[in-house]
Amino acid sequence: MRVYLTIIDETEEARVALRFAARRAAKTGGVVHLLALVPKQAFNAFGGIQATIEEEARDRAEVLANSAAGELMHESGKMPQIAVRVGESKTVIADYLAEHPEVAALVLGAASEGGPGPLVTHFSGSVGSLPCPLFIVPGNLSVEEIDRLS
Repeated sequence: MRVYLTIIDETEEARVALRFAARRAAKTGGVVHLLALVPKQAFNAFGGIQATIEEEARDRAEVLANSAAGELMHESGKMPQIAVRVGESKTVIADYLAEHPEVAALVLGAASEGGPGPLVTHFSGSVGSLPCPLFIVPGNLSVEEIDRLS
């Protein structure tokens, strides 16, 4: 079964990548894995405050991932696998790919304005060493264009 990994956050490019991944999965009989990233918080001398900040960030990521999963379930009838991980985004994604050899493609959305974004920049620069293909979806595509291309 083809597995499409996409990173979920609050950006428009994440929604574009998710739509593309969902449509590809539906057309190939595959599934989508959603990975929500929680940045590691800078050290705070007041450990209780730091723990609260990290917990709130994790809760936001879980709500976002579950919301995206609900949309995906509504559209495709398939529930995606959800993972919420804490750490530096590039390392977390690389670790996830290493732990999940079934991932057939990493699907990232590029920002519609300015640079493509830090994840696209990083992973497109190391595409030759990735364990799977990298799909970069332009962030300015309409829903109709995504559906046509996927």
